[in-house]
Amino acid sequence: MPSLSELVDYCDQRTRRAEFKDAPGAFNGLQVANRGTVTKIGAAVDAGVEPFRRAVAEGVDFLIVHHGMYWDMPRPLTGAAYERVATLIEADCALYSNHLPLDAHPQLGNNALLAAQLGLSPARGFLPNYGGPIGVIAAGGVPRAELRRRLESHYRRVIALEFGPEIPAEVAVCSGSGNSALAGLGGVTTLVTGELREEQFNRAQEEKLNVYLCGHYATEVHGVKALAAELAEKFGLPWTFIATENPL
Repeated sequence: MPSLSELVDYCDQRTRRAEFKDAPGAFNGLQVANRGTVTKIGAAVDAGVEPFRRAVAEGVDFLIVHHGMYWDMPRPLTGAAYERVATLIEADCALYSNHLPLDAHPQLGNNALLAAQLGLSPARGFLPNYGGPIGVIAAGGVPRAELRRRLESHYRRVIALEFGPEIPAEVAVCSGSGNSALAGLGGVTTLVTGELREEQFNRAQEEKLNVYLCGHYATEVHGVKALAAELAEKFGLPWTFIATENPL
């Protein structure tokens, strides 16, 4: 059986975890250890008591999440925070979190995979970070009606704000929250993202943009699945995706 440290080292290096500056208080990497060996890998979008319980029920002892437990440290281990940690420790399940590095990755990242899902080829990045751009901009040429159709074939709820050109020259892709992406489009008129704040509707209308909102959770399942699958193949382990009913 591979060791926990082998899997953590591989994930760290493959995603270039240490090179990225993440949100204030975020902690990427191993958040909870286990006794040192791994038999089954899990992938989930969010840390939480319910995803942890489902992972434990499926025999997972190394769980990869996109949104980890720690965003504001230190925090007392009481209430829900205690339940989260206790669920993992009692089942000897390690927790590994990878946020912005897994958004940005050119092969395993949420944005590259979302673009590929739509049949779009990333041409350049946007939203700069120390480790590299987080979002991707793909060559357009696809009518917005067809782009919307493709999105609706993959995502159960698509909100379309269509104030831009009917045939966009380029399409920006930013999974999860698109608020910073909307401010960094640099002339691109079409954005595919997860969610926006309410007041961004006016901005899209005034700046004549096409914006497609497909859900924060739904647009960020791709990276953890890809990393878990690659890790499982390399180390000869089974893996599973821990889905939740998150509609947001």
